[in-house]
Amino acid sequence: MAENLQLYSISENELEKCLKCSICTVYCPVAGVTPFYPGPKHAGPDGERYRIKDASFFDEKALKMCLNCKRCEVACPEGVHIADIIQSARIKYSKHKPGLREFTLANTDLVGSITTLAAPVANFATSFSPVKATLDTIVKIDKHRTFPAYASQKFETWYKKHAAAEQDKYEKQVSYFHGCYVNYNYPQLGKELIKVMNAIGYGVKLLDKEKCCGVPLVSNGFATQAKKHGEINMASMRKSVAEGRPILTTGTSCTLMMRNEYDHLLHIDNKVAQEHLLLATRFIYKLVEEGKVKLAFREDYKKRVCYHTACHMERLGWTIYSTSLVKMIPGIDFVMLDSMCCGIAGTYGFKKENYPISQKIGEPLFKQIEEAKVDNVITDCETCKWQIEMSTSAKVLNPISVLAEAIDYEKTKALNQ
Repeated sequence: MAENLQLYSISENELEKCLKCSICTVYCPVAGVTPFYPGPKHAGPDGERYRIKDASFFDEKALKMCLNCKRCEVACPEGVHIADIIQSARIKYSKHKPGLREFTLANTDLVGSITTLAAPVANFATSFSPVKATLDTIVKIDKHRTFPAYASQKFETWYKKHAAAEQDKYEKQVSYFHGCYVNYNYPQLGKELIKVMNAIGYGVKLLDKEKCCGVPLVSNGFATQAKKHGEINMASMRKSVAEGRPILTTGTSCTLMMRNEYDHLLHIDNKVAQEHLLLATRFIYKLVEEGKVKLAFREDYKKRVCYHTACHMERLGWTIYSTSLVKMIPGIDFVMLDSMCCGIAGTYGFKKENYPISQKIGEPLFKQIEEAKVDNVITDCETCKWQIEMSTSAKVLNPISVLAEAIDYEKTKALNQ
């Protein structure tokens, strides 16, 4: 009897706490735009009760519709890890073998390393209508999707050539998990972080080894590879902390994956990430709040901005740090957007079968952004940036980019010497 109770009671994602209140379904972006998704309660804890008894109850088609946006977990009054239940079920029960599309979307390090070698050609090709039509027909990546541009030089390459030696001069230092986006698509964000951190008296080092955080790998059926990458990342972070450097990031999904999901989904010991991995905006805000650093801003800096809370930022609960930091800038006219999913969910919105759902989810947000009439949208998530820039007339910036624009570098550096 005791063995049966143990088998059917406690789960690592706490499904037994589900009250069946359906609040998660009310807040689910997918359930709100299509009747074909049963909702997080049914796909998550309800379905898991059946799957525990019989794996044949796993519904591949339904569970693939989940965005993993985590809004169900934010809404849940009992703290059930609903999205993790769904993701774990996909990892455990899926019989679907990833194809060329999934391989390409998931292997960001491989694709990024190759593409940066011929970035102008690759960027032209992925914006050329006949190429997009071919990808739509053969690979099933929707032809309406705008692809992110690739840089001609990786951030890591730039750092080694132009920044590494300088960072050793600072007594106080942090490590930077830059992620695939900064490394292959937008090195400028990494450069801006270094500018801000140097201004407040901190050197920025890179981790000894860094791999993709695993978000696109898990989403596309490569959980084993994601676990290998995660172990490498955690080993590098442990070394960084042992040497006295906390780890900063500039992207929400990487941060959430490594802090919150490694243990639930991939069974990786991620204690070091939970204790020492922070978004740069949180780290900087805390220093300012505690009076440990001071910021000086350009008197001529004026900008009207609105802030979009990325879904994974909502789950982290750290929106207040990014918004408060931006509000410190005297020349900022700040508008807070309603908390809404943009619909892209990483690689989800690139897939032909998901594209209409992705865009329909984002429509209310796109409308609110256009009505706000701002100079820039600010968000901490790179894929939200891609979705918003594709679907509105707005240019999107990371809060660190805004801080780097607005800061008076010399005055700030003098204040923190």
